[in-house]
Amino acid sequence: MSTQPPPRRTKEPSYLDVFIPLAVLIGGIGGAVSLFGLTAIDGPVQVALMLSTMTAALVILKNGHPWDEIAASGGRAISSIVSAIFILLAVGGLIGTWNMSGTIPTMVYYGIQLLQPGWFYIASAIICALVALSIGSSWTTVGTIGVGLIGIASLLGVSPEITAGAVISGAYLGDKTSPLSETSILSAQLVGVDIYTHIRAQVWTSIPSFIVALIVFVILGLKADVVTTVETATDLAKLNQLFWITPLNLIPLVFLAFLSFRKVPASLAIMSAALVGGIMGTILQPQAILRFINDPAIGAPLGYIKGIWLALANGYQENSGISEIDQLLSRGGMDSMLLTLWIIIGAVTFGTLMEEFGLLAKLINPVLLRARTVGSLFFTVMATAIGLNIVAGDQYIALVLPARLFRIEFQKRGLKPQNLSRIAADCGTVTSPLVPWNSCGAFMAATLGIPTALYFPYAIFNIVSPILSVLYGITGFKVERVPPVANHSELGR
Repeated sequence: MSTQPPPRRTKEPSYLDVFIPLAVLIGGIGGAVSLFGLTAIDGPVQVALMLSTMTAALVILKNGHPWDEIAASGGRAISSIVSAIFILLAVGGLIGTWNMSGTIPTMVYYGIQLLQPGWFYIASAIICALVALSIGSSWTTVGTIGVGLIGIASLLGVSPEITAGAVISGAYLGDKTSPLSETSILSAQLVGVDIYTHIRAQVWTSIPSFIVALIVFVILGLKADVVTTVETATDLAKLNQLFWITPLNLIPLVFLAFLSFRKVPASLAIMSAALVGGIMGTILQPQAILRFINDPAIGAPLGYIKGIWLALANGYQENSGISEIDQLLSRGGMDSMLLTLWIIIGAVTFGTLMEEFGLLAKLINPVLLRARTVGSLFFTVMATAIGLNIVAGDQYIALVLPARLFRIEFQKRGLKPQNLSRIAADCGTVTSPLVPWNSCGAFMAATLGIPTALYFPYAIFNIVSPILSVLYGITGFKVERVPPVANHSELGR
């Protein structure tokens, strides 16, 4: 006789089961924002996410699932973001060592002289688009070129918030249309098309959306009232006093670009570039390192090692006496990313529990049944992807789940799979940096030093892309269909 216990009976989730954790999430985040304002992201939002996760776990327990299953689901959630965790920590270290080594000050120094205020926003968007297209990573682009552009904006007297929107717009255009991008590759694989078919479909929404963004940035740039609190010439002179400004300081940037072209994993490439930056600093900026550690008892080489170590861990600190320069350079460090990691862990764990135990499917499937036209189907995909970015807090869930849920429906309606890969990317990938507690939104805010709520209105590309994608579905423009004969034979199998 078998001594194994009978299988545990579980219940299907009800609509109330779905509503309760979502209500806790919405109420918690809304309450945090209303009580703490923009500082809610410094802890209160994370608490709301943790409470929402606990509520979801209690609902799942009530439905008969053992705690071991819930814990295993949480473990899978954490394992899914291990790569993002290492990238975040590496970017924090890179910002610290690149400030100390003169890499970011050199980018700012040259950028101020080359970029005019009236054309700064459009130039920022185009530069980031080209870099992201070349290396296939929005995060790496924002964490390197984007940080430098924000620093230039502060010293030029143009809006850092608009600059952040331009940086993110350009970075996501390049990411979406690059064959090197992991999200582009994933989008194509999920629906079963090759990467270049997906990119060709993607171009029809991405390029018009970016053109709209560029027009807006031109208008904003020409209308901007450039007000500087410190003369730019003084800023440049001070940077030149604090650091030896030379093109050699850009070697870590070139090294990172080389590693990216060679498809070295992002976290390894960024961390290697951070270390190269620190080593180059000992050669080119020894006075900056010794000034940073401020410890006369320690000389070279121990002082250099201590400086690199501190810059990686806690970021670089500068006390030049000019607030704009000190604010620009006193940044970075792995510890600066810990609040962001807290957000990502809470959001992704909540989203994974909601997905794996059927709570999200309970919410989405009835909506799918009511999507009778192509336009309404496209709108449903958009609402699902954006909703998942808000609820699940991770762009990969917002990209993968709609592709899984709607793939069969697109086949039944004779719609080619690249239609789905395009709208899933337009609405899942692109809107992720617009949500403060999403992994992408948290990363962008932490890296650029601009709260999500402040750059949101200026991330024009990210706002226009999903709207344009749904309009294509409503009008039928560039909605590719399976030829009628092939469609009938497929349905007859």
